[in-house]
Amino acid sequence: MEKTFSGKTVEEAVKAGLEELGLPREDVEIEVLEEGKKRLFGSVPAQVRLTVKEKLTDGQRAVKFLEGLLPLIGSDAVPSLAGEDEKIVIELKSDGAKGIIGRRGETIDAIQVLAGAVANTGRHDYKRVVVDCGNYREEREETLKRVAEKLAAKAVRLKKRVRLEPMNPYERRIIHSALADSEEVFTKSEGKEPNRFVVITPKNMRSDDRKGGRRNGGKDRPRRNDREQRYGSERKKTYEHREMPSEATPESSGTSFNRGGTPGYKKGGFSGFFGTFLGNANDDESEKTVPETPETPDEE
Repeated sequence: MEKTFSGKTVEEAVKAGLEELGLPREDVEIEVLEEGKKRLFGSVPAQVRLTVKEKLTDGQRAVKFLEGLLPLIGSDAVPSLAGEDEKIVIELKSDGAKGIIGRRGETIDAIQVLAGAVANTGRHDYKRVVVDCGNYREEREETLKRVAEKLAAKAVRLKKRVRLEPMNPYERRIIHSALADSEEVFTKSEGKEPNRFVVITPKNMRSDDRKGGRRNGGKDRPRRNDREQRYGSERKKTYEHREMPSEATPESSGTSFNRGGTPGYKKGGFSGFFGTFLGNANDDESEKTVPETPETPDEE
């Protein structure tokens, strides 16, 4: 729907048109036909054409976005809206389905994230968006359910936690739903995006293992009896207590700690030997004398 309006200026013409249509400015496209001019005798009014924008649903807006995105990434896929009730479903039709899906669905998952962001723009509650190609989502869902049941049985058999590879929120939700009614295991998501993953924990596992093991890297520390068997039950050896030298130690030892000028410590230097004499063990002589040096008279 389009209609022409006039006024003294362009703004007056637009304002008059919006009031008549009862629409906000963002819901119409404005085309200026005449700027409006003043002449010597009279003036030429401004004219604008207002075209009401087509009101698109959230799904239609996402499809229109993909129509512009897919050629930019070199894809010939054509998007179409398949459903918009509980969730928005967009089908991609292409001759090369593998190219648009990508390795482990990485390409189509990225397209789905972008389409979901566009569809939920301006919404207060989030609406789920699914982008599918060649029935890939249904086949992937069946595969994930089989993997979940197989790994759950493995976790119960080994009585250990089993960690799956990182997945997007949509695939993690499938794992949780597949094992929600299980009486043997429960699931939990761990990690941070984009490397968030699902962990399957058996209910018959011990509480210590369920918490990730003990402090020693998840390994059990040896108990006291085990240590006694491995290293023996001998206690540490005790040694005699040595007494410190008394204050009356001879000056020649030089080991007295009394520094108050009492006998046993010579102030002003080291006197005698400190430690053990390293001589010849076979020497029978108990003492060796050193000849005294003759005194020399003081020089005047």
